[in-house]
Amino acid sequence: MDASAGSFVAVRRLSGSDRAAAFHHSSSGASPRLLFGYSFACFLFSSSSSYCCCSCLGDDDANGLCCPYAGAAAEVVTGSSAWIGRGLSCVCAQRRDSDARLSFDLTPTQEECLQRLQNRIEVQYDSSNREHQEALQALWCAAFPGTELRGLISEQWKEMGWQGKDPSTDFRGGGFISLENLLYFARNFPKSFQELLRKQNGDRAIWEYPFAVAGVNITFMLIQMLDLQAVKPRSLFGAVFLKLLSENDQAFDILYCITFKLMDQQWLDMHATYMDFNTVMKSTRRQLERELLIEDIQRIEDMPSYRLLAR
Repeated sequence: MDASAGSFVAVRRLSGSDRAAAFHHSSSGASPRLLFGYSFACFLFSSSSSYCCCSCLGDDDANGLCCPYAGAAAEVVTGSSAWIGRGLSCVCAQRRDSDARLSFDLTPTQEECLQRLQNRIEVQYDSSNREHQEALQALWCAAFPGTELRGLISEQWKEMGWQGKDPSTDFRGGGFISLENLLYFARNFPKSFQELLRKQNGDRAIWEYPFAVAGVNITFMLIQMLDLQAVKPRSLFGAVFLKLLSENDQAFDILYCITFKLMDQQWLDMHATYMDFNTVMKSTRRQLERELLIEDIQRIEDMPSYRLLAR
């Protein structure tokens, strides 16, 4: 396994005798659509700000499980993903050993920019909050203009790639910022957004990644990759990003759009299917890291992959 990339596996902590459950490659023989319900059960997030590290789970490991939440009573989950959204879910994101040793001082401007972004990250999606409801409705209108949404809880949401008829259950891990990211993408780069939503470009796989759930994963991956919940960055990538953020307070949202488009490009280049999503995400992360370290990158728009976006 490449030590420079993250490997993700979802677990949940339950009450009672079930300590934890973890999703991995299915050996049940069920069809991908039935198994996932057109979603990724293996890439989900914690409703808290904490996460666990897991480095022993390789791409082709069908049995390995490594997570503090698993314990002796861990159970491999196969079949329906209906339990997702209940209990505690988290993503295990492998981090480099050097990340814990590095520390970068920030300018007052960078500290302010980081604090504003952290304030956004801390906001959980609240289905009773009118602002959040309106943002969700706006996302539908941007994704499917001219198609009436019958309700915030509707089977129609599956058309966007949510796990079920209530998207709020998927936002619990990524928080409100993951909805903001999707909405920013739809409004600022509508051509690219529609191409990815409708899988219009390239020779697509029979089993494609679900658009919306993949989007929430990208938000979470970027937060972890850039160490945005720390007081100050502990990786060079995070330090570089905060310089870009101080130049443009929309840098995180723009980086999200870049990442989504880059991920889809990697998906096509690798001729990937749904079981390759983890590998594609790791490849995407490595490409982002390389681009952030390019000497001439002074603005988020200077990243080479920014050219993939179309308005």
